[in-house]
Amino acid sequence: MKGIKFSENVTRIDTSGIRKIFEAAGSDAINLGLGQPDFDTPEHIKAAAIKAINEGFTGYTVGTGIPELREALSTKFREENGFSVSPEEIIVTSGASEGLTIALAALLNPGDEVLISNPGFVSYNALTEILNGKAVSVPLAEDLTMKPGTVLEKITPKTRAIVLNSPSNPTGAVASRADIKALAEIADDHNITIISDEVYEYFIYEGEHVSPASYSDNVITVNATSKSYAMTGWRLGYVAARKDYIDQMLKVHQYIQACANSIAQKAAYAAVTGPKDSVNAMREEFRKRRDVLVKGLSELGMECAPPKGAFYAFPKVSNSTEIASKMISNGIIVVPGTAFGSEGEGYIRISYAASMKDIERALSIMEKVL
Repeated sequence: MKGIKFSENVTRIDTSGIRKIFEAAGSDAINLGLGQPDFDTPEHIKAAAIKAINEGFTGYTVGTGIPELREALSTKFREENGFSVSPEEIIVTSGASEGLTIALAALLNPGDEVLISNPGFVSYNALTEILNGKAVSVPLAEDLTMKPGTVLEKITPKTRAIVLNSPSNPTGAVASRADIKALAEIADDHNITIISDEVYEYFIYEGEHVSPASYSDNVITVNATSKSYAMTGWRLGYVAARKDYIDQMLKVHQYIQACANSIAQKAAYAAVTGPKDSVNAMREEFRKRRDVLVKGLSELGMECAPPKGAFYAFPKVSNSTEIASKMISNGIIVVPGTAFGSEGEGYIRISYAASMKDIERALSIMEKVL
């Protein structure tokens, strides 16, 4: 039998290191590898979904998303993020993953360059390569944030976009207002686009969340209900940008997705317009877990600056793969820093979106293993 010739863009990328570990983990393992809140979706959000099902709201919706949800998101951006977009400048997507995909697809021609933090979230490089672009590594500063000066050094005539993620996965770092403003100015000066992944915006412990779209309209803002409202499995995200971006992204969206899940859209409307008690409670619980984890790692002799946002610690280790493998073989699932880029060597990512009990048990095992 002759071998099938597959797309070179796909065959040259690897499967996600995070998903590999997650799907290979045993049922008894302490999973500190997955970025998924261990909270249930709030009751008022589940009730909205059940109501939608009972009322038969189970068909296709308008491609951009139900009007009331886009209206609510328009209000959210104005009141919380400091920039204005109309409901017509928003597309509701199947998770932030689809949002990232349609943003890059709308921008890239073959060989176009995208500046991506190294280490950075696993999807950014892979999506760029799948879409015929070239991922350009931007090493992070000592505080694990992307600096405007480093970005400037990487810009070429082929640069089309900068992917910015604050608070960051995998580092937990939060970019400063000054740096985000400077990056927005760079985008304007060089006529390139910032794709701003803001899915962890509500989980900040030190500093503040700043949307680059509050300084520039050369920005595609990508967000989701997944992390904020413990709705990872609902697959509901959204993108916001000026109309010329939206017109191009909508073409891609309508062919790969048609529309986001109708029931999840009703649930998301309840999330965005409803009480934020659950969000605040999660943030405070994550803060407690962060403090316990960082203190425990320090007592084990592992250097780890307290993450300012998200729910990941990124401690330094002697060898990423060796230490991660040793922990995994002893029943603690963590992700080697190299899964997030070459500059991730010497780190591991530990998610504290697990229970306090699991974190404390993991620290006890680490003490014996390390």
